[in-house]
Amino acid sequence: MGFFLDMRSSTNSSKTGEGPDIQLGPEPERFGLIGLRTFLVPVPIVTFSGSIGLIGELGDTYAIEIVRGADYDPNDVIYRAEGVLGVTGATETQAFNAQDLSAPWAIQTVYSSYISGVSTTVRNGPEVFTGIASTPFF
Repeated sequence: MGFFLDMRSSTNSSKTGEGPDIQLGPEPERFGLIGLRTFLVPVPIVTFSGSIGLIGELGDTYAIEIVRGADYDPNDVIYRAEGVLGVTGATETQAFNAQDLSAPWAIQTVYSSYISGVSTTVRNGPEVFTGIASTPFF
């Protein structure tokens, strides 16, 4: 049985329609940033969850990525999910869950969430990124 180390959340908007109204593009844009304390515990388990509201056209594509670090580097991507919008003109909330089972041995590790996609898609809210760090042993 493990135990809890830290939990952080990053919220840009908490309601549909109150988003930043930013169009997606081919370059990943950060929508969440957290720092999790792992207190030099060896092999911490970090679990992520989040959601992002998107409005666009039927068939628009997007990608959500979680990166270890504050800046985007394709070599530091630990999670990537691609999706397609299923309706035109209505907000779809896209949820995701992921884990970093290779988290570094550190006092604190920074993680960020990014989104990219077709320019006819707009970030419409909500936008939430949460992380929980725990240890796999007691």
